[in-house]
Formats: sequence, C-alpha cells, structure tokens
Amino acid sequence: MHVLHDAPLAPLTTFRLGGPALRLVTAETDAEVIDAVREADDSGTPLLVVGGGSNLVIGDKGFQGTALRIATRGVELRGTTLELAAGEVWSDAVARSVEAGLAGIECLAGIPGSAGATPIQNVGAYGQEVSATISEVVAYDRRAGETVTLSNEECDFSYRHSRFKADPERYVVLRVRFELADAGGMSAPIKYAETARALGVEPGDRVPLDRARETVLKLRAGKGMVLDADDHDTWSAGSFFTNPILTEEQFAAFQERVRERLGEGAEPPAYPAGEGRRKTSAAWLIDKAGYTKGYGTGPARISTKHTLALTNRGEATTEDLLALAREVVAGVREAFGITLVNEPVMVGVGL
Repeated sequence: MHVLHDAPLAPLTTFRLGGPALRLVTAETDAEVIDAVREADDSGTPLLVVGGGSNLVIGDKGFQGTALRIATRGVELRGTTLELAAGEVWSDAVARSVEAGLAGIECLAGIPGSAGATPIQNVGAYGQEVSATISEVVAYDRRAGETVTLSNEECDFSYRHSRFKADPERYVVLRVRFELADAGGMSAPIKYAETARALGVEPGDRVPLDRARETVLKLRAGKGMVLDADDHDTWSAGSFFTNPILTEEQFAAFQERVRERLGEGAEPPAYPAGEGRRKTSAAWLIDKAGYTKGYGTGPARISTKHTLALTNRGEATTEDLLALAREVVAGVREAFGITLVNEPVMVGVGL
C-alpha cells in the first residue's frame, strides 16, 4: 500500500481538475482496499474512492480526508464468464472480451475509467448497458464490515443508476463478474441506430465483434469521447448530463415548449423508457437552447465535437467548469422546462 500526504487529485481525473487530498492511499490488492476502508471508517475519516477518475468533479479546495485509489489488477475468463478486478482498465477489458470471441460489451469500447466503476453508474453507450451482462458484483459492505456478493437483481440497476450509486457510502466494489455470449465471433444484435448506420446494417443485425468495437471507437473518437492527452475535447467526463426521462404528461408539456420555441412542426427526440415514460436527448436540448459545439469563451467550454461534453481547455478550475454547467442547466430549463441532471459524481461541490 502506497501513501502520500497533501496529494494532488487533478492528475487522477480525466478533467484534470480539483485540489489535493489530505491523504492518498493506493491499494493494489483487495485486502489492501479493505484495510484502507476499515482504517478510514474506524477513525471517522471521510473517504473518497477513486478508480479511473473519468466520472469525478472534485472541488478546487480538494478533499479533506483519505482518497483511496483502487489499482487492483486481475482478469479471469472461465468459459463465457469474465471476472475483472475493480482496478482493471475498462477499455482494455472490452478489447480482451472481443479477442476471446465473446459478445455483450463490445459496444462499450473506448469508455474511460475502471471496471469497478461500471456497475455503480450502470455504464452504457451505443445500445448496451453493463446491467445486461453483469451477473455478480463482489463488494466490501462498510455497514456490515464484510465482503458480500450481490446478484444482478440485488444491484437494482436502472438508467445510469444502481444500488451502489443510491447508497454511495455503503459499498466499495472489489470485483465484477460478467456473463457474456459466444455467438461464433459475432456481436450481440446491434440496437443503436447510429451504430447500425455506421456499420451499414439494420438494427437487430449482428456483425463481427472486432468490426463492432472498431466502429464504436471511431464514433466515440469523432465526438471527443476517447481519451487523448493532446485533445482538450477529451479533457472531460464524457457526457456531463444524463438524458431526461419524462412521464407522458411531462413529455406533452415539453413538446408544447418545443413547438413554441422552434415552430409548429418541430418534434424533439423521443425513445421508449418503460411504461408511461419517454427519454429525450440532453445533447439535443443543449444545442437547441443555444449552447452549441465549442460554446464559451473561458477556460471551460462545451466540446467542439459534442454538446454533451463540458471540457477543460487546459487552464480551467473546477469553478470555471461549474459556472458553465450552471449556465447550461439554467438555459435549458428556461427554454424547455426541463432540469438537466449531472452524470459525474460531485466531490465537495454541486450545481
């Protein structure tokens, strides 16, 4: 276990923002993770768990407690079951699954961060979510003081949400088990229309696994969603806001606002989101409210490639980023009556 005091946290995040932690502990085994958590809990010290740092917004004042960086490693493949240590790099794990000829997470290629973070956020993109393939999550239960194994059902997955996100002070993810599919080297059925178009197939078709992965990587790179230290459009947390889910009544009121603003024939994006609910596009809302690609004049701006990404252009502070986020939230609310919700975890700050 490696320990640093007054340690910078900004380099551990994809935003490259945030002040220092009083103490930074790097754990390389499950036992070290548990020891560090127990030590913090026993002493009443605030604890911040850091994986790949791709979903964190840390305040400029930093974190007045112990930051635990999970750097555990381990990949085990048993038939179609893939087990990953929490500290494994997610994009590398997706590549391994494709190389093994297993389908189910190939469209989640290029997403930055660690494997342990994926069940917390129920990570998803291009028609796939990890909740569709996660069979079990092994975690340390801080309340019970023991290691537990939670089934998929016990994880309470929903859109960008889970039991772990609902109760962030209780569980520290140690390992994640996925049940993938052997489809003879072919992908899972392509669900996302943009992916199908890029592949030149119809939704529901299958394609070779490596082709699906490579196509998604190209789509993501075109939106600044694949990490590149030289590209400030990738100094972000990916999608900063979740796509709003509305009741039918809320959606009808939203449609009316859209027509008032954009004209009688205007129709917003709409996707099924369960009985009596519809999901619309946060990126569309942001763009139509006037916050287009590249918006901003300061050190924090909207990505030049994708309106959902707020970015650090190199000299930003967290407060610069939050000022931009608050402006976008207020503008979308005024234009369409919808309040956007941040996707990244806020540490010591809020919108």
